[in-house]
Amino acid sequence: MTRAAAALNVTHSAVSQQIRGLEQHLGTQLVTRTRHGIALTAQGEFLAAGLHEAFASMASLTESISNAEAVRPLVVSATPMFSSAILMPRLSAFVQEFPDIELRIDSTIQAVDLKPGGIDIAIRYGTGRWSGLVSQMLLPGCLTVVAAKELIGERVLKDPIELLDFTLLQEQASVEFDLWLEKVGVPPDADRRVVRLPGNMLLDGIRRGDGVGATVPAFISDELKSGDLVALFDDPIPQIGYHLVTLPGPVRPAAKVFQKWLSNSITEYEKCLFRWTPAHLI
Repeated sequence: MTRAAAALNVTHSAVSQQIRGLEQHLGTQLVTRTRHGIALTAQGEFLAAGLHEAFASMASLTESISNAEAVRPLVVSATPMFSSAILMPRLSAFVQEFPDIELRIDSTIQAVDLKPGGIDIAIRYGTGRWSGLVSQMLLPGCLTVVAAKELIGERVLKDPIELLDFTLLQEQASVEFDLWLEKVGVPPDADRRVVRLPGNMLLDGIRRGDGVGATVPAFISDELKSGDLVALFDDPIPQIGYHLVTLPGPVRPAAKVFQKWLSNSITEYEKCLFRWTPAHLI
């Protein structure tokens, strides 16, 4: 009993009291006093054997679950555009640094549901207010309409309605560009040429001059800096950007590692690119 008290970090009398309470609850004597201390009765031996088996089974089950979680791939959901511009150029560095973590990227524009055993981390664009989820700003950036200098030449667009002179490149299943056009007064029924394509292809199309499109400055900072791309208009909503999103509660060790690594991989320069001043405001 002394060893039990020490293991539980309680007093000897507290253990004795718990045993007496258990005996009263079960209606039988579990221990008996001997010249050398105490010993289990037959009922006590029976209960101890059963509990030992039960605790061993619980330990085995929890270990199985823990091992299953340890070997399950880390699943990260991100849009095709974010995956192409931010994740893919960095993934080889992550694999080299953490070779034991198997990573799976679920590239989709849909806001997938996070659930235990499924998506571990989602990277979402917005203001970070998603009910029932925990979010952390990763990469600030307002929606910015851009075009290749080769496409617009020396023209300075001053009214968003002028965008309809060009093909509008829009990300598949995304309505952000549509909502922005409506917000700035472009009629939904106005004649327009629209091509919808995956986010990674959209960035390539913008760079080639296939049309105008919307993205965040950090994805195309080199081209904006060189002048190959020109910012035309933007929508600087406070706290807008890409967020790391998880379920509340405990986070898998591998997910913690990835979150910290990805956050650290975003440079201070990229974080400062919330907004690139549109040409007509310069």
